Amino acid sequence: MLTVEIEFPYAQDVHVTEDALTVDLSDGRTISVPLGWFPRLEHANAEERLNWRLIGKGHGIHWPDLDEDVSVGGLLAEKPSCESQVSFKKWLQVRSSGTEKS
Repeated sequence: MLTVEIEFPYAQDVHVTEDALTVDLSDGRTISVPLGWFPRLEHANAEERLNWRLIGKGHGIHWPDLDEDVSVGGLLAEKPSCESQVSFKKWLQVRSSGTEKS
C-alpha cells in the first residue's frame, strides 16, 4: 500500500489593508480574501490589525487584541468567519463600551 503524505502550506507573512487580508504561504503562493469575511478585522483599527502572530507553526494567525483566529486551511477552502451574529454583536458591545470580558 502506498502512503501519500500531504503537506499543507503554512503562513509566513500577513498583511491587512482596509479591504483585504493577504497571507504569504510557504509554498510561494499568496492568498488574498475580502476583509469583510472577518468582521472583527474589518472593525479593527490599523494598530490592532498589525498586532498578529502565527500560531500552530504557521497554520493559523491570531490577533490578540481582537480575539480573532484565522486558519490557513480555512483561507484555502475560501471559508469566511463562522462567528455567529449574536457573538459578534456582543463583541461589538464590549468593544464600544470600553470594558473587557472577565
